Amino acid sequence: MILVAIVAELMEEYTALLTRVLEHLVHDAPFPRRIRFLILRSLPFASPTPRLLQARA
Repeated sequence: MILVAIVAELMEEYTALLTRVLEHLVHDAPFPRRIRFLILRSLPFASPTPRLLQARA
């Protein structure tokens, strides 16, 4: 059971890291703003507000 918990924690950290990398790639991609917003909102573990809005605040 401990091994399962460790693997689950590692998978969660990996997913969060992968999400951050994808956010960075999509943020810099030449997509229209609405498409970038939809992609970023559909990522698991995505931040509640997209980086586009955070940069303006």
